[in-house]
Amino acid sequence: MEDSIQHTPLSSTPQQRRIYTIAELTKNIKSILEDSFPFVWICGEISNIRIPVSGHFYCTLKDDAAQISAVMFQGQKRRLSFDPEDGLKVTGLGRVSVYEPRGTYQIILEYLEPEGIGAIQLAFEQLKTRLFEEGMFDEKHKRPLPFLPKKICIITSPTGAVIHDILNIIDRRFAGIYIEIIPVKVQGFEAEKEIIAAIDMMNTRSDAGVAILARGGGSLEDFHAFNSEDVARAIFASKIPIISAIGHETDFSIADFAADLRAPTPSTAAELVVPVKRELLQKHAELRMNLIHRFNRYIENRRINISDMSKRLIGPQKRIEYFRLQTDDLAARLIRIFKNFITQQRERLVFKTEQLLVNSPQSYIDEINNKLEQINDNLLIFMSIYLNNQKYLLREVNARLYALNPNAILERGYSITRTMPEAIVVRDPREVGIGQDLEVTVAKGKLICRVKGK
Repeated sequence: MEDSIQHTPLSSTPQQRRIYTIAELTKNIKSILEDSFPFVWICGEISNIRIPVSGHFYCTLKDDAAQISAVMFQGQKRRLSFDPEDGLKVTGLGRVSVYEPRGTYQIILEYLEPEGIGAIQLAFEQLKTRLFEEGMFDEKHKRPLPFLPKKICIITSPTGAVIHDILNIIDRRFAGIYIEIIPVKVQGFEAEKEIIAAIDMMNTRSDAGVAILARGGGSLEDFHAFNSEDVARAIFASKIPIISAIGHETDFSIADFAADLRAPTPSTAAELVVPVKRELLQKHAELRMNLIHRFNRYIENRRINISDMSKRLIGPQKRIEYFRLQTDDLAARLIRIFKNFITQQRERLVFKTEQLLVNSPQSYIDEINNKLEQINDNLLIFMSIYLNNQKYLLREVNARLYALNPNAILERGYSITRTMPEAIVVRDPREVGIGQDLEVTVAKGKLICRVKGK
């Protein structure tokens, strides 16, 4: 039976054979796989992740028994709410395909989500870590709140209970303060853009002392706009201090960390933004009475001091005459001393002039000039000799360099042979195969050759 099996292909006619090219076989396999697995759900652990300049996402999905190459193109990757990383277990939806140039099969992912932890929670933790490492949450960037702001901006939904709680508390604590409400959506598709636009408008006007960014409680999905990186950066860039009052006391958002102050609830934010007017008036009255009392005591003490000094004060006429005589005496002494100083300096100048004329440096200068000319001549001779020696050395080195030039070797009829396209220099015929393309470099150019025999 073995003989018949071995000789059956040899005895078949060419019409009975079906010989596939590699491209045909790969194309048929690709068609079978893509038709059998148009879309499949798959789970595994990410490894060997890489993202080239094209923005596509390549990795290997593996489990305990096998692995498969995976790719997610840039358009689908932009819709991810988390950053894929090595070691992360994920579940994804994709279609199986064959990459024909390599003959390998892979899965092209259309959707991806983390396994076990929600995508929103993972995105929240990743964004919080990244912004923390950038220093956006550092206390040194937090702006202090004004004691009594001239204007308060409230950025929130105008229809919720939050705005009414804030207004009632502010009115109860400090009635009559200027409040501006900037209405925005606090959840939904347009919420993020409206919040950023409200912060930008508030800073453009630059007439508010402080702002409250508020919304009521909700789930992590409801806080999506306040967990946005763009909203966090808008809060961080704001020149006006912002109080974040998002949800309940146990709720935390990225906006809370980026804000200048976090209030556990919107009601607490209203209490933090303004003091109690009644307490301020009471304190003002106490300070006023204290100031009046202290000022009256100060005036009384000054009056007593003036009275005592008036009793001890002597008539100023005698003091004025005494100081006039003393001034005349000092002026006369000053004129006498100044004249003596000028006389001494004139005598010293005459003496120094005579010494300078006796010890004139002209002869010494002439001698130094002669030495300088001699040194200059010697230097020119030495430089001429040195330059000639360097020219001879340069010619010798140039001749040796030309002898070692690879182009000179090629001009004598030699050539350099490299494989294509690897550009590996061929030193042994066993390094190339029959039919392989080679690049032959000669003195005047390059030849592309194909190996016919060895």
